[in-house]
Amino acid sequence: MAHDGEQPPQIIKKIKKHGGHHGGAWKVAYADFVTAMMALFIVLWVLSSSQKVQKAVASYFRDPIGFSTKSKSILDGSSPSLIKMDQVSSMQAHAKEMELLKEMGEKIIGELSQDPTFKNIMGHIKVEIVKEGLKIELIDSSKDLFFEIGTAKLTKEAELILKKIGDELSKIPNKVIIEGHTDARPYSNDGTGYTNFELSADRANSARRALTQGNMTPSQIFEVRGYADRELRDKADPFNFVNRRISIIVKYSDYSE
Repeated sequence: MAHDGEQPPQIIKKIKKHGGHHGGAWKVAYADFVTAMMALFIVLWVLSSSQKVQKAVASYFRDPIGFSTKSKSILDGSSPSLIKMDQVSSMQAHAKEMELLKEMGEKIIGELSQDPTFKNIMGHIKVEIVKEGLKIELIDSSKDLFFEIGTAKLTKEAELILKKIGDELSKIPNKVIIEGHTDARPYSNDGTGYTNFELSADRANSARRALTQGNMTPSQIFEVRGYADRELRDKADPFNFVNRRISIIVKYSDYSE
């Protein structure tokens, strides 16, 4: 009860008003605005890109599922080009195989170097990675280290080396190409008889037979080539003995010309 002269207390009730789920309506509007702007920027980027990119984007919108299944591609952010995902894994596999072939080449050289029989020949055996795969070359000298002069008959040391190389190559499934090369000294005929083409092919086949004397099977041989003097190692001196050589190429499993 209020005392005389005092005002009775007044109770004021405040009604809290909620703005549509804590005022979330503006967030939806903002999200729509950002989406619209992003779509605008994408359209402008596509219009300024190459025809290749425009066709790829058009293909995606025409058939998103088919595009993903058949192409499996993404747009590279650094350039308007298409990179296929399966190509990425293929490149990784290729790099791994390259490293394995390189290690095999080093192993072959290492094992041959430990054999005193080949002490004076090791400087004439070269190993390198080329476009087709691993190349092992037996490069002749003025002393005719690998073939008797003017013939396809292998020296005893050459036969042993090729057999050891063949044993090592038999441990992998890769196909092998054998190339024969000569210098530019011609045979004394008009070119209708026995020439450097026959000699280079015969020498390559002699190397093929020596490679398969061990564990390497003939089915691993992919091709035998006779180049004569058409692929000189020393182009400045066609008569240089370094042009006389046998090349053994271990192909990449995915290589095709």
